[in-house]
Amino acid sequence: MSGMQIFKEFRIEAAHRLPNVPAGHKCARLHGHSFVIGVYVEGPVGAATGWVMDFADIKAAMAPVFETLDHRYLNEIEGLENPTSENLAVWVWRRLKPGLPALARIVIHETCTSGCEYRGA
Repeated sequence: MSGMQIFKEFRIEAAHRLPNVPAGHKCARLHGHSFVIGVYVEGPVGAATGWVMDFADIKAAMAPVFETLDHRYLNEIEGLENPTSENLAVWVWRRLKPGLPALARIVIHETCTSGCEYRGA
């Protein structure tokens, strides 16, 4: 798909721990993050609308995902037993792509300076 890319960001507060890190690693301990999830869609700019997609449509597609993640312990969510940013990005993608076919990438900010980007399989 080509054209313009737009995005909407969602902030979730969530706790997690990483079960597969080496012994003594700080991320093995329970801790929380203010994750920012960027949902990017791509497509042509509509001649009549002047936009790729209504931001409200991205928000609506993300609503059930947001509710599942926000103020939760991510390790307890099916498919997020090892909730790295990378696994979270894939998890979000798999839930959004069927209803948001123009989805181009997911960007996860775990902290202000660390994160990942996923563009699908």
